[in-house]
Amino acid sequence: MSDETPVAENNWTGRLLGGFRKTSERLTENLSGIVSKTKLDDAQLDEIEDALILSDLGPRAAGRIRDKLAANRFERGLDDQALREAVAEEIAAILRPVAKPLDIVAFPRPQVILVIGVNGSGKTTTIAKLAHLFQEQDYGVMLAAGDTFRAAAIGQLKVWADRLGVPVITGPEGGDPASVVFDAVKAATSTGIDTLIVDTAGRLHNKRELMDELAKVRRVLGRLNPEAPHDVVLVLDATNGQNALQQIETFKEIAGVTGLIMTKLDGTARGGVLVAAAEQYGLPIHAIGVGEKIDDLRPFDPDLLAKVIAGVFR
Repeated sequence: MSDETPVAENNWTGRLLGGFRKTSERLTENLSGIVSKTKLDDAQLDEIEDALILSDLGPRAAGRIRDKLAANRFERGLDDQALREAVAEEIAAILRPVAKPLDIVAFPRPQVILVIGVNGSGKTTTIAKLAHLFQEQDYGVMLAAGDTFRAAAIGQLKVWADRLGVPVITGPEGGDPASVVFDAVKAATSTGIDTLIVDTAGRLHNKRELMDELAKVRRVLGRLNPEAPHDVVLVLDATNGQNALQQIETFKEIAGVTGLIMTKLDGTARGGVLVAAAEQYGLPIHAIGVGEKIDDLRPFDPDLLAKVIAGVFR
């Protein structure tokens, strides 16, 4: 086991580097040439702040990092590399409090995880990756197809359940999601499953309808287990950049989000939005996705990720 772990970690580090390459290059380019060997002045600090905003770190995180750099002042000056290292440290300070893996701690079992997010965010695929992550930790997993409004979503979840070898509870297309969830909790409880991961509809064009539907699901869960749902996890597509922040705002209101998973970080230059989300909302970020493979979703090391984003770790 110990022999395999470094290889797995190296593979994941490699995928992080690849996934955040465009983000790192963008931030490095935006910060390049701002500083000199003289101490930081207000004009340079303003340029740094603008560069961070342009790199999708968001105004709040950019302002916080600017203030930290201003407090240090770097009287002897600094070069591009030293600036990136200083920025990496401040990004790590923002990410450390929110880097919280999703742990299975519910008693009695199962731990019920509602997974929400707009259609197209990679929600169903992320559910499969999350299930695989739990399987690697020897937890029993069951899936529930609570997005009954899209036959494709039900079919996709069935395919993933078959590949993973886990049970899935489904209902008819257009059926009552709360009924599917009710059956799933009963089945998971009776068979001693550790965690039940529930897919939900992602229709935002009618927020009231979606809010009512999720409220009904919550009521049904509450009757079966007063603690459920234990987690309400929002899946975000990193390629949406700052629009992802608006989704957090909306789904917090609709569904009471307790944590985030950010996907599609591979191949986008907008990975800085991860930092913006951490600073603005402070919600736990349970895992990030940097690829299409089943094992491309993992909890993250905030210090390593900060160095990757800032272009320090290459």
